[in-house]
Amino acid sequence: MQANPIIWADYPDLDVIRVEDTYYMVSTTMHMMPGCVILRSYDLMNWETASYVYETLDGTPAQRLQEGQHIYGQGMWAASLRYHRGLFYVVFVANDTRSTYLYTASSVEGPWEKRKIEGFYHDCSLLFDDDDRAYLVYGNTEIWLTELKSDLSAPQPGGLHQIIIKEREPAHLGYEGAHLYKIDGRYYVFLIHISKSAGRRTQACYWADRLDGSFEGGEVFNDDMGYFNSGVAQGGIVDTPGGEWWAMLFQDHGAVGRIPVLVPLTFEEGRPVFAEKAPRNVNLPSTRPGYAYQPLVGDDDFIYTADEQGRVRLKDFWQWNHEPNGADWSVTEKPGTYRIRTSDIRPNLTFAANTLTQRAFGPRLEAEVTLDGTGLRDGDYAGIGFLIGTYGFVALTREGEQYYLSVTVREPEDDSIFGSLVDQQPGREVVRVPVDHSTVRLRAMGEFADNRDECRFAYLDGDTWHELGEAHHLVYKLDHFMGCRIALFLYSTRQAGGTADFSAFRYQVHA
Repeated sequence: MQANPIIWADYPDLDVIRVEDTYYMVSTTMHMMPGCVILRSYDLMNWETASYVYETLDGTPAQRLQEGQHIYGQGMWAASLRYHRGLFYVVFVANDTRSTYLYTASSVEGPWEKRKIEGFYHDCSLLFDDDDRAYLVYGNTEIWLTELKSDLSAPQPGGLHQIIIKEREPAHLGYEGAHLYKIDGRYYVFLIHISKSAGRRTQACYWADRLDGSFEGGEVFNDDMGYFNSGVAQGGIVDTPGGEWWAMLFQDHGAVGRIPVLVPLTFEEGRPVFAEKAPRNVNLPSTRPGYAYQPLVGDDDFIYTADEQGRVRLKDFWQWNHEPNGADWSVTEKPGTYRIRTSDIRPNLTFAANTLTQRAFGPRLEAEVTLDGTGLRDGDYAGIGFLIGTYGFVALTREGEQYYLSVTVREPEDDSIFGSLVDQQPGREVVRVPVDHSTVRLRAMGEFADNRDECRFAYLDGDTWHELGEAHHLVYKLDHFMGCRIALFLYSTRQAGGTADFSAFRYQVHA
């Protein structure tokens, strides 16, 4: 038996498939690198990272956090994951490049071959029909169906291309997040929707006997699990080896982000019938009983060995904020440490290059790290924090021969979900205290139950932890469009060339 939602962390825009005894699930990663994460499970309840589809995407200045540019709230969105005739297919758009990407691999672990599909297809879903013809369904408010060429490179000239579903009533969010299936000869399109009458996310479905026929349907699931009117919707469906059907949807959970929820469904007379309520607990059989899953977050002592090409692959739970600069980080230069150096001036945490992150997990977490700031230069900030538009962090900084600990936060610009775009202004320093040493042990704590969404910080003095500053409220906004991340960072505000060494990282999730 496992609690539902099944993962208390940011895994939005889910698509899920089963290949023989194995479930695979893809999720949006936006500005994080490596990107387009695929998870693996044998019971739909417990998951581990199987792979990332790409290490980097297109290497644009914005994707590299260069020239004052960024891709917060952009990058890859809402991928479609399919398996057809021995190949895995992943299709998604990147909202910064306005391109549609197609990746294929014979194994989910890769290597993945990158191509592009001519055109831009918002929240697209790929379908291979029984005759091997391929289609994309996509859009917002107006849902389009487009047939692709046999090589999937572009729309098929003269092929099917039409609106199949159109918004019928006033909506805060028109139909989108499409997932297209053919089940027992009938075509189904599952969609997310926020009508003004419902006032929260709901799940919709439309169906037809032919792709060029008339689609009928409507709302099929409306539940918030008693959680702040936060509807459960958008995602894929999958069948178990025993023939049961489950939807993998998501629910907004404040600053942690959008988290996965399992909902059972059946098909009755060719129509999907969802459970009236999402179950609070789920219990599904495993196709590999006793399998030990790798953790989705965890500790790291930064002991790595480079391969024959001199490359190092960090543990799968790490992602960088934007594409890293390989010349400015290392885990082999000083064994047992993650070393960052700066090569330019940055205004604040959101623009800090080579920031290493893990997802924040609810309901409560603590993360600790030892920081050696001997190599800091005046005006450098290195530390641990929660990366989000309304970030908070504790950092070691230096002025001449004196070191200080600083707790710095960024306040929300307003109470709306949209907030403001990332800007060049520094955060608000809550407290600054002098310290006698350049090496410190730091702690970041997060409280996320019931949308509390608070972070606090502490440092170790001898055997005693001392909290610094005050609790800071983290707010999920569309400026980042992502749940907060635990982040290890360094940025310079006056002169480049400083270094920071992080070691003995520890991560605990508490009930």
